[in-house]
Amino acid sequence: MLAAATGLTVSSSGCIRRVRSIVNRDAIEPLSLTITTLPADGDRESIQLAREIASVLEAVGIDVSIEMRSNEEFLRAILINHDFDVYVGRHPGGTDPDVLYEALHSRYAEEAGWQNPFGFTNLTFDTLLEEQRRAVGEERSAAVATVLEALAVEQPFVPICVPEEYRLVRSDRFDGWNDGHLATRLGYLGLESLGDADGKRTLRVVHTDARPSQNLNPLSVEYRNRGTFTDLLYDSLASPDVDAVAGDGESDGIETLRPWLAADWEWSDDATMTVELREGCRFHDGEPVTTDDVVFTYRFLADTTLGDGEFPSPSPRHRGRVAAVDGVDRIDTHRVELSFDAGDAAAERALTVPVLPEHVWLDRATKADVPGVRVADGTTEALVADNVPPVGSGPFRFVDRAEREHVTFERFDEHFTLRKGVALPEPTVDELRIRIDPRSTSAIELVETESADVTSSTLDTYVLDDVIGSTGDGVELLESPSWTFYHLGFNARRAPFSNPRFRRAVARVIDKAWLVETVFDGYARPIAAPVADEWVPDSLAWNGEDPETPFLGSDGDLDVEAARDAFEAAGFRYDETDRLRVRR
Repeated sequence: MLAAATGLTVSSSGCIRRVRSIVNRDAIEPLSLTITTLPADGDRESIQLAREIASVLEAVGIDVSIEMRSNEEFLRAILINHDFDVYVGRHPGGTDPDVLYEALHSRYAEEAGWQNPFGFTNLTFDTLLEEQRRAVGEERSAAVATVLEALAVEQPFVPICVPEEYRLVRSDRFDGWNDGHLATRLGYLGLESLGDADGKRTLRVVHTDARPSQNLNPLSVEYRNRGTFTDLLYDSLASPDVDAVAGDGESDGIETLRPWLAADWEWSDDATMTVELREGCRFHDGEPVTTDDVVFTYRFLADTTLGDGEFPSPSPRHRGRVAAVDGVDRIDTHRVELSFDAGDAAAERALTVPVLPEHVWLDRATKADVPGVRVADGTTEALVADNVPPVGSGPFRFVDRAEREHVTFERFDEHFTLRKGVALPEPTVDELRIRIDPRSTSAIELVETESADVTSSTLDTYVLDDVIGSTGDGVELLESPSWTFYHLGFNARRAPFSNPRFRRAVARVIDKAWLVETVFDGYARPIAAPVADEWVPDSLAWNGEDPETPFLGSDGDLDVEAARDAFEAAGFRYDETDRLRVRR
């Protein structure tokens, strides 16, 4: 066969593939993979993306199955157990490209959380991430551009699109919806009630995700997305103030970082910050908030065993942010000193973690004990507790819940935002009641029939055409900028997903622009880089197609032969039945 192949002229690439596979067939096997994603009631767009991606992968000779998991099971599989081949879902992203450091640095490859769930390891890329984290000003813009260009080459995940965020609000019940982003705590503060001020003022929220009614642990990565409601229960030293209303593309990032539980902070040098705590603050159980709680928080989030474990067990949700903190020390009753080994952007992000009461969380530094469940080494009670009832110091405190039905908060009247002279948005309602309803259609109906005041979850894109332009009196559709993005993530701990050539070939069979129109009904924008446009270099600006991995086809129609040639050019082979074969 070798002799015959040497002098043979073959007219089709498919025949060449079959000849080559016969020569090397013993060392490789057919490739099959599973796409892990969410069901329609968890994220309608994710399952639709998964199905479309499965279709094109099958067209190029890959056996594909789809595994749907609930929100918490999905996040547990991806972020904690790393039990997946590839997955499709929504990345929490961030308003600053510093999130790329924690998303992709190899130091996090075996840790839990959104810190490098892909298991991506590349020492050269690590160096680029470290340089952008230390840089400031124009040097940082250039360093971020270099990281993004390297990211586009490596493709540890395929960024697909940034969805538009729409929520429905009752403008006849409350004013001020445009003042704070409804994915942050500020969206639920400072609202002006337009109803009868003599009665009990209740802000009625409808939420399509049941997890806030089941778990209120701010450290839990399985039960938190953006952590909006836990941010109302727990204060942080600073609070990001993100634009509430989408504009002309300039409203995608943090406009300001407001002092929150901290009255102020001051840099004493490039790496050391003194933070002054507001005086007289209390937790919901009446205990005072002290600098000891702040020191405890940063040490605890960095290692929930507090040094008593065989190895550190950081908070999966906050590991990346607190990693910027090199040290934290109490100066006196109202001041702490934070030292950093990163630039200003990473340091400021570290100020946004929840401040925990030491007297509650100290006992949770012990090894987790969950009846009937084998718990991984290093897992502490802090990471598995449902934290009900929660004890924070935030503008609202917990009242009660009924799982999968509602969770109710009430205003914390001792919160510092209610003091005279404090120019911060305050809780203006007596009660915040979060009703659970799993569907966008019924959530919309609750607002339209005056049974709810706001849909806190973003509306599914398939309902938007019916809602836009048809809202009734007193109902407003609010569009807000998004910093989250949909993506296809590879588990680089496994072959062939560890191979950047394979990942690039997969990226080229995904028509992002067509998916935006088909899956999102146009209510999203395709992307080549997973950051705000202001950080994207010209080389990666979207120009109708992905400039680094353009689609091998047009209008959603894949050029199958070109795609198979791309996999062959990447070093992979096909068998006599045109199934892609890889070394395992």
